[in-house]
Amino acid sequence: MSENKPIKKFGAGAISASVWKNELKDGTEINAVTIERRYQNKDGDWQSTNNLRVNDLPRVALLAQKAYEFLVCGKHDEAKEVEE
Repeated sequence: MSENKPIKKFGAGAISASVWKNELKDGTEINAVTIERRYQNKDGDWQSTNNLRVNDLPRVALLAQKAYEFLVCGKHDEAKEVEE
């Protein structure tokens, strides 16, 4: 069984955007993007959340644009070859 890893990840500070390739039951492949913010809880353990603060939004916009360009410009096929 293979581990499910993103085909590309972009980061800006505590915010990251991950691009995923998903295969549907009919064999069709689709791409999805997840955006998360990393933070340390009161015990010092690292956590992830999709709750964003107003100051996170410019970074979210930048990372969403990078993910969009990656997918639309067709570079996602090259990245899969490089990262495997």
